[in-house]
Amino acid sequence: MPGPQHRHLASKNLTILLVFAAMGFAALAQTHTKRQISKLPRPRQLDQGVRWQRDAATRELRLITHPAARTPNGAPEAIASPAIAIVTQMVPVTCSVSTSAGDPVPGLKRDDFRVYDNGVEQNIAYFDASSEPASVAMIIDASPSVLRETDEMKRAADTLIDALAPLDQAAVADFSAHTYLQLPFSDVRELIRRAVARVDPRELLADTGGSNIYEAVYLVAQDLFPGRKGRKSIVLLTDGQDSGLGLTLDPSSASARPGGADNRLTFDDVATLLASEDVQVFAVSTENRPKIMTPDWLAAHASTTLLTRSSRDQAIPPYTLYLAELVRRAGGQLYFLRERQTLADTFREIARNIRAEYTLGFYPRASTEASGTAAAPVPGGWHQLRLEIRRQADAHISYRTSYFVPAGN
Repeated sequence: MPGPQHRHLASKNLTILLVFAAMGFAALAQTHTKRQISKLPRPRQLDQGVRWQRDAATRELRLITHPAARTPNGAPEAIASPAIAIVTQMVPVTCSVSTSAGDPVPGLKRDDFRVYDNGVEQNIAYFDASSEPASVAMIIDASPSVLRETDEMKRAADTLIDALAPLDQAAVADFSAHTYLQLPFSDVRELIRRAVARVDPRELLADTGGSNIYEAVYLVAQDLFPGRKGRKSIVLLTDGQDSGLGLTLDPSSASARPGGADNRLTFDDVATLLASEDVQVFAVSTENRPKIMTPDWLAAHASTTLLTRSSRDQAIPPYTLYLAELVRRAGGQLYFLRERQTLADTFREIARNIRAEYTLGFYPRASTEASGTAAAPVPGGWHQLRLEIRRQADAHISYRTSYFVPAGN
């Protein structure tokens, strides 16, 4: 029978073995973590094999071929774009609130907000003051026209990554003629930085065919955001000079041609998808701000389209006008790079605004229900949204201006 000395020695040896085992497991876990972090996926071309088809009756645009959807035999599968396929049991509305100087307004409560659906005030059933994680997709223009700003853009993106909350997730995409997803949503900061570092306009110099800004926004939003909860934002850095949609100061250039099958992506389709998914857009233009387009002017036009025939007389370049209109419809904010000391300052402010966003939710009710009579079904089609803030006369509130109710709901 072992004596006390032997028992003590055996216990000591067991302790040493356990310590070495723990060290081994820790080293293995650390190696596994490093291996996970180091595995940056290969870029994925989002527009590869994509074709568009517009429903002649509903005018809904469909993505009929997509490389991510494959049948068992490997052939492309026809799928419908989720552009207006949203659930309407509860309508979420993400908004950012800022002062006239552009600073976010924190600390607001549910009772500080009023929400209206087609002019009818709604009961706010859900309220979140930036506690849920945010999903932020960075879309970086990598066309030759922004080659000079490449290094500054990457430093600014790193600033944005550093300023996000710990649980927020970010994705990275770049574009020229084609759109490339460098990284889907991830909360691994080192992986996100490496994806940003991989964006290189020099590699896309041979990517001829112009700069398809709005197609890139549509493809990224369609690929990443459907089914995602919480606050959703796109940070778009571009000069705004789109080559793909044929946009002019004529407002009709933003829409599908009436009658027949207009099987092409339009600006309205892009704005529709962002509004349907409640994705805010923080756009940074590398161009100069038009003199008339002051923050006060933009706030005064928040509830009406900027795409009017009178815009021809206001000396606003069409590429800047459409960026501003996209932000107006989706919610968010438009920045101009050359107004700030550095692009990093702009991205730091964007991160502050994302951290200070609010999300409201309501169950749609019609005016007859609001007046106390029998409840009426909520009509299908597009509904106009309006948000107001009490006791904040100088605050500017940015939010999507509409949502869609499918027929038969």
